[in-house]
Amino acid sequence: MSERKAIESWLTDMDGVLIHEGQPVPGAPEFVRKMRASGKPFLVLTNNSIYTARDLQARLARMDLHVPEESIWTAALATAQFLSDQRPGGSAYVIGEAGLTTAMHAVGYVLSDFAPDYVVLGETRTYSFEAITKAVRLINDGARFICTNPDPTGPSTEGALPAAGSVAAMIEKATNVKPYFVGKPNPMMMRSALNTINGHSESTAMIGDRMDTDILCGLEAGLETILVLTGISTREEAERYPYRPSRIINSVADLIDEL
Repeated sequence: MSERKAIESWLTDMDGVLIHEGQPVPGAPEFVRKMRASGKPFLVLTNNSIYTARDLQARLARMDLHVPEESIWTAALATAQFLSDQRPGGSAYVIGEAGLTTAMHAVGYVLSDFAPDYVVLGETRTYSFEAITKAVRLINDGARFICTNPDPTGPSTEGALPAAGSVAAMIEKATNVKPYFVGKPNPMMMRSALNTINGHSESTAMIGDRMDTDILCGLEAGLETILVLTGISTREEAERYPYRPSRIINSVADLIDEL
């Protein structure tokens, strides 16, 4: 690996890096405290679009992970920002929960099922066949198809849950229209995060637990990439990919002395 500049800002995934199965990863609270004390800009990223940043702040705080609301960047926020940049003051038919609808309202979008500019699909705990049917018909009538992230499943304490990527595949099959995914592994997620903290790719690190999203996304955005082994990808699986992280560590606890 070519030598990189010193790390001046940090991006980190949430599930599998800071928390795992509803519990904090050992060392994660200390890592967050040290990261905040360092004064360096950082963001906690998540492809999950269900929750608002404030919801996630409260959820993390219950696990002794004290992350400011403004230091949380979700696929819902990135999607809303993307649409606002593309078509300011537009309209959208949204399938999702408060994290997504709040973000869309915040950028001035009108949520409507009458000839919307976009159909925007995010996560929800209760996907409705009626809503999916409405989305199919609106896309067939000319609405552009956006999805917050391509993850086929999401984590829960009971096991895997169908996520936005799976439902997007069903809508794509019904309409023959491919969605544009804003969240990881689209490097746009990283670039929007960098813009939010005024970070630079050559001096920013991305910490993640998945080779196919976090590490790929960080790599394509030009960041230093750090794979932790507290989530999805194992060291053995990482070796099978045609690309490599900058380094592999056991957990974020191994980074505390670098902050």
